[in-house]
Amino acid sequence: MTHIPTLTTDRLLLRGHTLDDFDEFLELWKHKDIVRFIGGEMPTREQVWARLLRYAGLWHHLGFGFFAVEERQSGRLIGEVGFLDLHRDMTPMTEGTLEAGWGITPPMQGKGYATEAMNAAIAWADKQFAGRRMTCIVDLENVPSLRVAEKIGFHRIGELMLKDRSNAIFER
Repeated sequence: MTHIPTLTTDRLLLRGHTLDDFDEFLELWKHKDIVRFIGGEMPTREQVWARLLRYAGLWHHLGFGFFAVEERQSGRLIGEVGFLDLHRDMTPMTEGTLEAGWGITPPMQGKGYATEAMNAAIAWADKQFAGRRMTCIVDLENVPSLRVAEKIGFHRIGELMLKDRSNAIFER
């Protein structure tokens, strides 16, 4: 099993997901404002469980993945950030890149947590995977995430359709 690093910022702890996170993770994925831009459909309990297990597989097989994001002061799971490679059937492809993603629970949005967490994750990835292309895909209606992408150093390179929705594709 690949070691999943723990990263800290002033306000956050980024760490590997654990099975004990499942209930909080399930709550995160039950927010309509999270899923609206990520697939569009409310996931079932089984699908959230599979997502949690997928994260362990990313770390194990690729050496990167998603971090659980905890607010240090409260110890509460407030979201997730990290990287994936899903071999999506789309053009342009992101396969082989570190595809960045982030999601912060709606009650904690607007406080700069996604930017803070992603900056820490990117700093880690830049050391571990120097020179590897980084991408991200953001729904064109997700204005806050479009702003986060720019704040963390991504620049827009085009648009694509993903699950019948228009998205911007960025690289860094």
